[in-house]
Amino acid sequence: MQTIHHLSDAELVHDFLQGNECALETLVYRYKDKIYTAIYMLVKDKYTAEDIFQDAFLKMIKTMRDGRYAEQGKFLPWAIRVSHNLCMDHFRRTKQQTRVTLPDGADISELLGMLDDSTATRLERRQVHEGVRSLIEQLPEEQREVIVLRMYGDLSFKEIADITSVSINTALGRMRYGLINLRRMIEEKQMVLR
Repeated sequence: MQTIHHLSDAELVHDFLQGNECALETLVYRYKDKIYTAIYMLVKDKYTAEDIFQDAFLKMIKTMRDGRYAEQGKFLPWAIRVSHNLCMDHFRRTKQQTRVTLPDGADISELLGMLDDSTATRLERRQVHEGVRSLIEQLPEEQREVIVLRMYGDLSFKEIADITSVSINTALGRMRYGLINLRRMIEEKQMVLR
């Protein structure tokens, strides 16, 4: 018999809608780090990120309970999209510019796929995290946003285009130029990412 932790996202959503609160807890636990990090990278404030994170899950719960969730097992991209929309609402309300950063202690090895956990020490990883975080902060806003949504949210370029209200080609171009700029900055600073 499968434990609740081995169920798919779609099965967990179904179980939650049938009254199993543990199914929701499992979904939250499964994706909380990625969703919170994506929010934090956009709002750049711990307290605001925590508020938006809570609002995002409340909105997701309401949407699921109202029968309007139809993502067919694509919970994380949907959750990132809901979170992103709440971040954009926050910026519209506060009239701030969107800035993307990585929070301290974030595991960005998954973001850029450049670290080997088996050989890197904690100190080396922390130094690399700080260096890459600094470089990502230097990217133009549009490039940072696409890189965050693609790498952390596992969103397709079509989903990114929809969220950011641009064409797929524009989203692809922003990703391409963002990666080119990151590589250039890594070379200029002679960073070693191993």
